[in-house]
Amino acid sequence: MKPLYEIIRKPLISEKANLLKEDSRVVTFEVDRGANKIEIKQAVEKAFDVKVKAVNTIQFRGKTKRVGANLGQRNNWKKAYVTLEEGQNIDFYGV
Repeated sequence: MKPLYEIIRKPLISEKANLLKEDSRVVTFEVDRGANKIEIKQAVEKAFDVKVKAVNTIQFRGKTKRVGANLGQRNNWKKAYVTLEEGQNIDFYGV
């Protein structure tokens, strides 16, 4: 298994992510594009000391952007929706 910091890149905190977290115990992360659901589950359980019920993933293509005459492309990335077991919680703010 890859190191944890290579699998889980960062938590994604947005209005939609906060609603999912409050309503159905789903936490979102940006993860390594090569990571599979089993690796993501093990990494979240080990890093945050919680029990994971399910992991769903989605791939995003980087947008093509234009700056003047130059064309460029943002990086492709992968998002993981991690559903936690009943009674489990991850607090990113430490409050």
